[in-house]
Amino acid sequence: MKTDVRALWKKAKTYWKEAPQGRYMPFREIAAVSLGGMGVKFITNTVVTMIVSTGNVLIGNTIGIPPMHVYFLYLAGVLANIPLTTLRARIIDYSHLKKGKYRPFVFLTAIPTALLGIGFVLLPYDRMRLVWKCASVLLFNIGFQFFYYFLYDSNENLVNVLSPNTYERSDVYSVKSIVDSLAPSITNIIVPLIARAVTGENVIYDMRVYRAVYPPILVLGVLLSVFIYCGTEEKIVQPKHHRIRVSFFDTLRMVVKNKYFWIISLASCLGFLEASFFNILGWMYNYQDVCSAGQFALITTIYGNAALWAMVFTPLLVRRVGKKNLLVWSNVMNIFFIALMFPVVRRAPKVSMIWIFLVCMFVNHVVTQITVTITPSINGDIRDYQQYISGERVDGIFAVVGLIGSVWNLATGSVLPAIYDKAGLNAETAAALGYDSGNIYDVLYNEQYFRSICGVLIVASVIGATLNVVPYFFYDLTETKQEGMIAVLKVRAMLEDYAHGDLSQETLAEGMELIEAAEKHAGKQSEPLPDRRRDKAEYKRVRAHNRELAIAEMVRGELCYFDLPQTQPLFERAERIVQAGALGFPAQMDTDLQAVKAMPKGTPQEKEYRKKWLEIARSEQATRRNLSACSTRKTARMKRLRRHTR
Repeated sequence: MKTDVRALWKKAKTYWKEAPQGRYMPFREIAAVSLGGMGVKFITNTVVTMIVSTGNVLIGNTIGIPPMHVYFLYLAGVLANIPLTTLRARIIDYSHLKKGKYRPFVFLTAIPTALLGIGFVLLPYDRMRLVWKCASVLLFNIGFQFFYYFLYDSNENLVNVLSPNTYERSDVYSVKSIVDSLAPSITNIIVPLIARAVTGENVIYDMRVYRAVYPPILVLGVLLSVFIYCGTEEKIVQPKHHRIRVSFFDTLRMVVKNKYFWIISLASCLGFLEASFFNILGWMYNYQDVCSAGQFALITTIYGNAALWAMVFTPLLVRRVGKKNLLVWSNVMNIFFIALMFPVVRRAPKVSMIWIFLVCMFVNHVVTQITVTITPSINGDIRDYQQYISGERVDGIFAVVGLIGSVWNLATGSVLPAIYDKAGLNAETAAALGYDSGNIYDVLYNEQYFRSICGVLIVASVIGATLNVVPYFFYDLTETKQEGMIAVLKVRAMLEDYAHGDLSQETLAEGMELIEAAEKHAGKQSEPLPDRRRDKAEYKRVRAHNRELAIAEMVRGELCYFDLPQTQPLFERAERIVQAGALGFPAQMDTDLQAVKAMPKGTPQEKEYRKKWLEIARSEQATRRNLSACSTRKTARMKRLRRHTR
């Protein structure tokens, strides 16, 4: 044990300022992004409770805004977010700040986000009419839509630009997640204890509790976020003086063609009901009085600790089975453990219900946190793929395309309030039970209705989790493919830097090493993987060999692209258009769309070649339509001019 500790300490000292071989982030940078990430989590985990969403307990239970009013506020907030998201995307992709794409915005947006959060909880809602409550919540949420999401996105995507190594990203996200998960854990411990001290009861949904807890946490979060700005350096693989040369709408069209982005987005959209059961644990404590404040603090601590195990083992699982398999299996297990909660809320004795429910939620949280831990790294791979296929690093524009998901959320946002209403969480039931109909959540004090409503929410969660897993079966962006893409991007950066006379020795050495490796493996064939259980050493050798071959093949494909027989017609067409000039180029647009559709598509190369020609044919078709429309409008204007001159 002492030897292990000494070895770890020696390794930490060695790589504190310089990254290990094959890595990009020294330990000092990992520590900075982790501590700063904890500060950001203090802010975002606090402010997210103030953002309007269906089922929001602070806005619904504490402030007292009815569910349907909350839905209309949510609708207004989402609509306001559309232009704000576009503005954020333009700032991220087109600002070209020297300090980086994301790093400077973490600190710059942390301060206004924290100030808005403090102002939100200090408003005297108990002395306000419903219309003024709604107006105040909406105005604050418009501010959150810009600053909170700017801060959240910058923090989540930061590691993706600190290292291009997908395994290092997974490792750093794991360490970062372990450290910054202390933020919600600390908050979950403090809130029940402060609630008991402030209210004298086990009531956490009281504005006095939020006013006592949130402002200090937000200030602490701002102070910790400084570590990110001062202790990290972005390392995007691209030419030194590269600038985005395409318009905002062209980048939008490029991202729309990213199939992996749509797979992940579709999974998120289909699983909109998956989180329906999340409030049940707090409801048990607040409305059924099943445990004391100290016990509930222990319960939330244990539940939060479940994420630790996922964060520790996720990097090992990524190396062993890959991200896709982790996505699929963690979501399948998620369905199973959510389903186990149903008999607990319906039949378990009240005295032990919360403890049995905790066991189910703990195991469920372990498997779901695997997905949560690797999702940022997956998003980084998707953005690498976008740069690989388009030549442009356009991270911010993904949020704009993601607004389609917001439209979907608008369409489905009323589903959960409708489920609440049908299950009995409504004003009529509250009045029938003798409660104040002004706060429908008082229905949950009734044990029969509590069990019935929770059972319905768990069934809805099972349905959402089942739909969520389906798209992941189509995700095939492997770790080897990502390494190959990064290798190609490095070669491209080397060649462009050379063309501009700004090639560094480091870039040259790295690029030539990749090219030499590609030439070395030319003509070699991959080997079948042996049984891992019989010969682990041979299995590792063959796997590493096949990985090197796959990367080398991608690099050779990039270098030989201009010499491929199937690309020659593309260059010949481009040459004809250039020679024809501005007046003669329409005559060169003679690609037959039907003939292109008939091209073979049996191999990946044939599919890619056919896809390029389809884009050309459709582009020519659209150009001919535009030219025809312009000609028609010009003719009409000339006719009107002649009539006028007569």
